[in-house]
Amino acid sequence: MPQPSAPRKAPGRPPRISREEIIETARRIVAEQGVDRLTMRRLATEIGSTPMALYHHVRDKEELLVLLLDDYATRTLRRPEMPAHPRERIIGATTAIHESLAACPWIVEVLTADDLMSTSALWFVEQIVDGLVECGLSPDRAVHGYRAIWYYTAGEIVVRTAAARRRTDDDRATYREQVFADLDPSELPRLAQIADRWAPLTAEDTYLDGLRALLDGLLASR
Repeated sequence: MPQPSAPRKAPGRPPRISREEIIETARRIVAEQGVDRLTMRRLATEIGSTPMALYHHVRDKEELLVLLLDDYATRTLRRPEMPAHPRERIIGATTAIHESLAACPWIVEVLTADDLMSTSALWFVEQIVDGLVECGLSPDRAVHGYRAIWYYTAGEIVVRTAAARRRTDDDRATYREQVFADLDPSELPRLAQIADRWAPLTAEDTYLDGLRALLDGLLASR
């Protein structure tokens, strides 16, 4: 007499995942393979879950990148002793942000988001905006000033990192170098005069000089 088949075991719930596990796994993928390889599907596979389960914790990849940035800022941004003078406080807070972000190789591709600033970095933003107000700008003008400082800082990191990666990936002369090697002095006399020094000059780290000049201009317009 045939034996009755054993009842089918009800599938168990998928293993619970936490936001911390999501961030840690995403950070490992980005560090090992780059931002382009980070997708919600890839992340779910690495964790052993499903993309749908991830969406309970993270809205989309953009939010995931902002969470990664916040995680990075929490681990690396240290609040330095701020100078008493508001102008120097602005410079100190901005250079701290710049140094932290420039040290992270994948940050360039996240910097394009205008809402980049994570909650962990807001203390530094406070120092900049408050310093601008103490230097004589209205709160509205201080926000505009912060935005100009941020765009300069983010842009400097994007351009410098991309240029460094290009030089590392390809030893051939860049398009710019080819163009500058054949400038017509009658049409572009000033550029032709400094063409052979253009590459080393533009490779110099002048971030702090530019920041001070930008700040001087912002404060002169108050």
